[in-house]
Amino acid sequence: MRLPASLVRSGLLALCLAPGPAPAADYVATGDARLDFSSSYEGEAFEGRFRRFEARIAFDPDAPQSCRFEVRIALASADTGLPERDDMLMEREFFDVGRQPMAYYRADRCRALPDGGFVAEGRLGLRGVERPVPLCFRWIPGESPVLEGEAGVDRLAFGVGTGDWADTDLIPAEVAIRTRVPLRRAGD
Repeated sequence: MRLPASLVRSGLLALCLAPGPAPAADYVATGDARLDFSSSYEGEAFEGRFRRFEARIAFDPDAPQSCRFEVRIALASADTGLPERDDMLMEREFFDVGRQPMAYYRADRCRALPDGGFVAEGRLGLRGVERPVPLCFRWIPGESPVLEGEAGVDRLAFGVGTGDWADTDLIPAEVAIRTRVPLRRAGD
C-alpha cells in the first residue's frame, strides 16, 4: 500500500515538531549550601564542613536518568572547629592541598529508589585518585529546590591519612558525608 505524499510529509512534520523529553533543569548551589563530614579520632567523634564549594546540578525527578552533577570542593576550606586538626588536614598525609587543592564530584547517571529518594552514581576525585562514590539523596521540589544527600567515603582508597594515620584504630576508614544544597536556576 502506498501512502499519499501529503500524508507522509505531514507525518514527518509532526514528528519533527513533537516535543522531545524536556531537558533537566540546570541549577547552582546558593550561599546556604552545606557540605559536612564526620569521623572520629581515637574514638572521639568530630564533625567538619567544607566552607567553599561550587555545585552545578541538572536534575528532573521525573527523568532522573538525565541528571548531571558537577561539584568542585576547595579542600583548604575544611573546618572542624579545631585549628590544629584543620592544619593537619592540609598536610601531605591527608588532603595535600599544596599539590591537589581541589576535589570534585561528577555524576551523569541517577536512578530512583523505591523509597522515593534517588542515588547519583558519581565519581569522587581526591588527591589525584578517582573512585565511584554513590550519593543517596532526596529532592525537595519547589521554585528553589533543595538536594539533601549522604554518602560514605573510604578515605584510605584516596590516600587520605597515610603513614601512621592509616591505622583505622586511630581514624576509621569510612568518613560520613552529608550535604544540604538549596538551589537556584542557573543564570538567575
